Order: sequence, then structure tokens, then C-alpha cells
Amino acid sequence: MASDLRKDRRVALLRGLNVGAANRIAMADLRRIFERLGHSDVRTLLNSGNVVFTAADRAARDDAKQIEEAILDRHRIKTRVVVLTGSELIAAVRENPLASVANDPSRLLLMAFSGPKELAQVRPLLKERWAPEALALGTRVAYLWCADGVRDSHVWTMVSRAVRDAGTARNLATMMKLAALLRE
Repeated sequence: MASDLRKDRRVALLRGLNVGAANRIAMADLRRIFERLGHSDVRTLLNSGNVVFTAADRAARDDAKQIEEAILDRHRIKTRVVVLTGSELIAAVRENPLASVANDPSRLLLMAFSGPKELAQVRPLLKERWAPEALALGTRVAYLWCADGVRDSHVWTMVSRAVRDAGTARNLATMMKLAALLRE
């Protein structure tokens, strides 16, 4: 249950890290960046910029900015970082409004945003008909059901266009693994 989590547990989602040949950072180096910023219990998941950590004493929005600056300073890589509290991430997984239609966790994306302004940019797209795809909004994430996969997804294209680089997405399978790491 999310209330069982320590309040200082957070998840950082780094956009575009280790995708293709560009923006490569070893996960050990990424963990060291977090530790140098004063964070502890730093764990990475997969090789694509998913970090679970115990935060130093500051706001999640401040964490994101400091992480972005540290990566730019150390590796000359500009990446968007979205930080969710552990409770926010677990709530996003638990409150999945598309659970009844999304039958493949690898095709259900949860796109996290830095704040409410970015989430509001997606709201007008709720009026569109997406079938067989679907779109829903939560408190900190948008849910994108990409029925035929992300590569050919119209909903993915339109949401990405609406927010540009202001959000980063992970599939439900990855978000569930991050939730499990938070609970450890």
C-alpha cells in the first residue's frame, strides 16, 4: 500500500537516456550522480533512466532540476527528468483507468509530467475518438493504450506532439517493476 512507503522515496524517470546510440550513461555513473546530490538507497531499473532513491530533504521538482543540471554538467547530456514520489507512482499504477481495455502491459504507457500544466495540455485530446486505442488522465500521468504497439500508435503521436519533451513515458510493466522496487 502506498501509505506504507517512506515519504522520502522517489522515482526519477529520465527522458531519452540510453535510447539508440545517443545519450549513453552507464547505470553505475547515473547512481553516482544521485549519490553526489545527497540521495541514498539509489537503484536503477533496466538501462533506460529509471531510478528509485531516497531523497535528500527537498521538493521533488527541485530534485528533477538538480538531476538535469548534474547530468548536463558531468556528461554533457540534456535530458528531461520527471520525479514522482513513491506514493504518486504506486497510485498511478493502482488507479489505472484503462485496466479493462489494456490487456498487454507492454502496450499501455503511463506518461509522467513535471506538473499540472503539462497534463492540462493533453486534456483537449480526451475529446478525440481513439478506438481501438484509448487515452485517460490521472493525477500525475496520462494513460495511453497503444493497441497495435507504440511505433504505429496515433494516440502516442498526438500526445507526444501536444507535450513535446515535457513528459516521459514508461509501459505498465516497467512502472509495476518500479513500484516493486519502491516497496523493497
